Amino acid sequence: MPSNTTAPPGKKTAKKKGRRARLLLLVLVLALVAGMGFGGYWGVSTVRASFPQTTGEIRLDKLSADVDVKRDANGVPQIYADNETDLFRAQGYVQAQDRFYEMDVRRHVTAGRLSEMFGASQVDTDAFLRTLGWRRVAQEEYDKVLSPETKKYLQAYAEGVNAYLKDRAPKEISVEYAALGLTNDYTIEPWTPVDSVAWLKAMAWDLRGNMQDEIDRSLMTSRLSAQQIKQLYPEYPYALHQPILDGGAVDESTGKFDPEADATEGDGTTTGDTPGTGPGGASGGVSSQLGALSEVLDTVPALLGPNGNGIGSNSWVVAGKYTTSGNPLLANDPHLAPQLPSLWYQMGLHCRSVSATCRYDVAGYTFSGMPGVIIGHNDKIAWGLTNLGADVTDLYLEKIGPDGYLVDGKVKPFTVREEIIKVAGGTDRKITVRSTERGPLVSDRSSELEKVGQKAPVGNAAPDRGTGYGVSLQWTALQPGKSMDAIFALDRAKDFTTFRAAAKNFEVPSQNLIYADTDGHIGYQSPGKIPQRSKGDGTLPAPGWDSSYRWKGYIPFEKLPYEFDPDRGYIVTANQAVIDQKTYPDLLTKDWGYGSRSQRINDLIESKIKDGGKISPDDMRTMQTDNRSEIATLLNPLLLKIDISDPYVREAQKLLEGWDYTQEPDSAAAAYFNAVWRNVLKLAFGNKLPKELRAEGDCINVRPADATGPVDEQNRLVRECGQRDPDSAQPDGGDRWYEVVRPLLKQEKNEWWKTPGSRTDAATETRDQLLAQAMKDARWELTAKLGKDVSTWSWGRLHQLTLKNQTLGTAGPGLVQQLLNRGPWNLGGGEAAVDATGWNAAGGYEVIWVPSMRMVVNVGEWDKSRWVNLTGASGHAFHSNYTDQTDAWAKGELYDWAYGKAAVDAAAKDTLTLKP
Repeated sequence: MPSNTTAPPGKKTAKKKGRRARLLLLVLVLALVAGMGFGGYWGVSTVRASFPQTTGEIRLDKLSADVDVKRDANGVPQIYADNETDLFRAQGYVQAQDRFYEMDVRRHVTAGRLSEMFGASQVDTDAFLRTLGWRRVAQEEYDKVLSPETKKYLQAYAEGVNAYLKDRAPKEISVEYAALGLTNDYTIEPWTPVDSVAWLKAMAWDLRGNMQDEIDRSLMTSRLSAQQIKQLYPEYPYALHQPILDGGAVDESTGKFDPEADATEGDGTTTGDTPGTGPGGASGGVSSQLGALSEVLDTVPALLGPNGNGIGSNSWVVAGKYTTSGNPLLANDPHLAPQLPSLWYQMGLHCRSVSATCRYDVAGYTFSGMPGVIIGHNDKIAWGLTNLGADVTDLYLEKIGPDGYLVDGKVKPFTVREEIIKVAGGTDRKITVRSTERGPLVSDRSSELEKVGQKAPVGNAAPDRGTGYGVSLQWTALQPGKSMDAIFALDRAKDFTTFRAAAKNFEVPSQNLIYADTDGHIGYQSPGKIPQRSKGDGTLPAPGWDSSYRWKGYIPFEKLPYEFDPDRGYIVTANQAVIDQKTYPDLLTKDWGYGSRSQRINDLIESKIKDGGKISPDDMRTMQTDNRSEIATLLNPLLLKIDISDPYVREAQKLLEGWDYTQEPDSAAAAYFNAVWRNVLKLAFGNKLPKELRAEGDCINVRPADATGPVDEQNRLVRECGQRDPDSAQPDGGDRWYEVVRPLLKQEKNEWWKTPGSRTDAATETRDQLLAQAMKDARWELTAKLGKDVSTWSWGRLHQLTLKNQTLGTAGPGLVQQLLNRGPWNLGGGEAAVDATGWNAAGGYEVIWVPSMRMVVNVGEWDKSRWVNLTGASGHAFHSNYTDQTDAWAKGELYDWAYGKAAVDAAAKDTLTLKP
């Protein structure tokens, strides 16, 4: 249930960059408030004007036969049609009924046209998105790459959307348009097939891999040594956290991956630069101007999750020999940014009679604005997705001049195009986009970025840097691909062979795909377009002037790891390493998730099946809500051994005695421990990072860069404040930091435990001194936030989720937020727990990503499957299905998932017939 307490207000700083996709000009919000003075105009009639018709009959252009739309009590639609084009045409119509405003905002994001809706505040964001060119690539995919069949479905979907828009006033489509009309003469355009394709680019952007790590490592060189940076990016702990595959290898004679082959130690990865040194092997600082690129990334709407964190997900599948039903069980819960409405849209797409000409009988989760089902099951197979995390982006430093950029001593001309950005209520802006052979010159989008690399970590062989290097981006998603083909192929796959054939085209973003079928088989496939580098390892910006750092191609699909019916009887993917990189010939990434969640899931499964135990669907659900803190198991015993003399701090320390490391919403121990962990990270690491990585408002006294000798009257410390959005600042407290801290806990006098102290706190020299200081700081931090009486503390009061409408609800007066937003909810769980209600330790305790949906599929007994969404089916504020699933979601509950015709009919509350 929503909390009765008020969520802490967001931090207000001069450079605040929207909490995840703040899109709206303040004047628009003020206009909405002013508009409320016009009596009934903003009353019930306006709110309800956009509610969709869900019963009776509606005429729909271009249908060839009747289509039935059955909605259950949660408003989840199941569509029944006689042919495929009618099916997808109806999908477009129904999704537009529930979510068109969301769809419209998304397509303006992907096209770099936000300024047309929201004015001049979005010009810089649009300019960056136009530079990336998502929409241009999507158009090329549609024109040249996608199959005729896929284009037919996309066209039918667009026709359905446009049939809904036809003859409707904007306020009849969504209440937000009524508000938009107060400040803007915005006109809704028809939907196009390319609008749907472009959404995959936004999905790929937020799942792009280690680009932020690449930037962060470069920025760290201004303050940390190569060895220190290496410590902050430890190797994946294979001995502690098993990868997805525990065997298999590439057969050298065939060049194909063989899941049964014995793995042998090999070179494993492309040899690259050591973190902390630059291309060419030279150590040194990197221009703080690189931080400007990070700031630009923060302003790009992150539709799936916070920019600075590797977006996670859980999925696992258990073979029937270990389940109570004797059928495979498959669970999935992607961890994405909390949004209102939820990113996901639940739906069923059914041919009334499945045949060679009408092949779809699929249900699951899709994105509004895109046809098909992304995650779910059909009548034969079920599948789930998690982010593989492959390194598919590289930044290149470019030596640029008026005539082009340097490669191997020769100047090559830029590819140049001009873009016109239309601005609501303002003057059009023209930008010039320049691209190298690798990709767009992203540094052109900021005057500061023109100087990126003035102190870049490059060797003496680098050309004269002049006024600074430019920065270009090479990214697999900027090449046309067939991922849209793959989605339809997954929806109609019938066995592991056709599943893998579909996966072959799932090029971008690279995902872990898990599988189960009605014949009892389980499987895994890692698809994606993953680059092969001639030189370098993608951990730092590469020298564009040296062609030896070019990509030489992509890993062939046949070489990518997979497995089928492994002996262990289950498969877990939760963003851990796919396979031991030392035994695999191609570099997938050096920046995996570190496996805390995946190992916990592995351990939970093993604990259930040992001694002949069986796993039930409810066991799968319980595993999804497991909230145990792994770092607490390491750190808490040490905290309890510290002799605390201050009675107030000792009072808080006692909360940790007997704590079982679970993070329930009502747990005072979890609240205090997480505050201690946050302060340990700040003292040991955060205060030693450059300002470009620290959170806005995080200010410390530092030694001037040009200081020599001891600090004295002529050489005073200066105040330095962090520059990064709190959601993407470091140290974020995720499981990478678990692995940083793990070995240090055994080294009582490691340099990381040393702090200079302050006017109020003594310097620390040892581990226990720093831990004692962190316990003290946490005590007073929570006293300020939760009160003096520790018995009233709870994790949920700190760790709150507020669901925000992604435009009008993210800024402005509280009245508007009360109208459109919902919450807060006090949540359990935490960062790197299986119940991954993520928070950033550098920024605070607010929930910034969540299990965006949960499902447990009972393969073969489909109507015994269960699911839940974060919010609800409707995107219309005040509709009964706006957030009707959130309470159940917060409690870890699931709803029955009707799939078969009889079950759907029994669950149906509304039936709408679309007629030709």
